[in-house]
Amino acid sequence: MAIEKGETFSGSEKVDKYRAIYYAGASGDFNPIHIDPDFGKMVGLGGAILQGLCTLAFAAKTVTDWAGDPGKLKKIRCRFSAPVMLEDTISIEGAVSDIQGNRAKVDLKVTRQTGVEVLQKVEAEVEV
Repeated sequence: MAIEKGETFSGSEKVDKYRAIYYAGASGDFNPIHIDPDFGKMVGLGGAILQGLCTLAFAAKTVTDWAGDPGKLKKIRCRFSAPVMLEDTISIEGAVSDIQGNRAKVDLKVTRQTGVEVLQKVEAEVEV
């Protein structure tokens, strides 16, 4: 696949009610804000929230699905800016902003269904 500057792509992920528990088992992140809805409410989050790195993983998956090969993703970074609640739908929009040598820079916008950006300054580098 030839990647060109200005190219866009998108994806979405529905966060099921067990996703934070599955991710906790895989990552070891059993912080109660992720797995105990009552604790999440007690600390003002409105319930259990998804681990930020799981949200970033959804963004990375969208990039690798578009690129066609997980090995092409060379770098990804972000700023975690808002919580993702269980049963939210995450939307990921990507755009190739630059190509230098064998790397394409991809800017991503990651939002929940309310339009709130849950990750900001999301940038990925993909091998072309």
